[in-house]
Amino acid sequence: MPRILLTGGAGYIGSHTYAALRDAGHEATILDDFSNADPSVIDRLGRLTGGEVDVVRGSVLDRDVLDRTFASRTFDGVIHFAARKAVGESVLKPLDYFETNIGGLITLTQAMKAADVWRIVFSSTATVYGEPEVFPISETAPLSHTSPYAFTKLTCENILTQAAQADPWVVGILRYFNPVGAHPTGLIGEDPQGIPDNLMPFIAKVALGELPELQVFGDDYDTPDGTAWRDYIHVVDLARAHVQSLDALLAGRAHTLNIGTGTPVSVLEMHAAYQAAVGRDLPYRIVGRRPGDVPKLYADPARAQQELDFHAEHGLEEMCASSWNWVQRQAEGWRFNS
Repeated sequence: MPRILLTGGAGYIGSHTYAALRDAGHEATILDDFSNADPSVIDRLGRLTGGEVDVVRGSVLDRDVLDRTFASRTFDGVIHFAARKAVGESVLKPLDYFETNIGGLITLTQAMKAADVWRIVFSSTATVYGEPEVFPISETAPLSHTSPYAFTKLTCENILTQAAQADPWVVGILRYFNPVGAHPTGLIGEDPQGIPDNLMPFIAKVALGELPELQVFGDDYDTPDGTAWRDYIHVVDLARAHVQSLDALLAGRAHTLNIGTGTPVSVLEMHAAYQAAVGRDLPYRIVGRRPGDVPKLYADPARAQQELDFHAEHGLEEMCASSWNWVQRQAEGWRFNS
């Protein structure tokens, strides 16, 4: 039975991937410093999977913690989530992003090499495509960056690619589009602090009454309703993609893949779908375009289907319904007792 190390495994995508790995029969250890995750997620993962969760509290920047973790357990591979991820914050704190995202990958891979562990699934992002001009976006599209965050992810991809030319690395690079939704049990989901950067959690806070309205940034884009198009993927589907990526690495098949649905959804379409999940109108207001936003960003998912036999199974209605179930449990305070 393969054992996998999940760095940042207590976070939004990491926790869902832990559940997916256990469902697939894999063993997993979470390494997380809980700087951006609620420690209570560990108890909830235990309830969800019916077993004790193996956790190491520590940072990927701490070589001693990594060496002790690899020395005390035998791993077949690593799924690397641990990173800073807010585009706007990266503009304000670029050095922090360089240290954690780039420095963390280097420290991790050095520890992996010392432990003779050569398989890694790397959590990347569609922002490595910069401002694309051709849609849907394939993996062969030109790469660039428009933020320090995107720069770190692109740099990490390049580091892994070049490292694999010198040592027997087997690397899976997954370029996410927009993960949304929550586990159907409502035990784990996205829990952003403060005002969310992303659309669905923002709408959720409007539905809860924590924010007065959704601001829609621009309605004059070249899309059917004038609002920006994005590719949203259910986090449960994204978690399953990591399991399939890992299985490919275990079979010796490296890859770089988009993980999305290929079906664009506009801001107003998302708003309408969330309203339907909530069962009442949610206020919104059209405001000016936000600097840096692009009109369209959606994937060509064909290569992931060809190489991993992966395709998204959950549609927009399920994304919104699962999110609403999760945030209601959060708000009502009964998520741990039912």
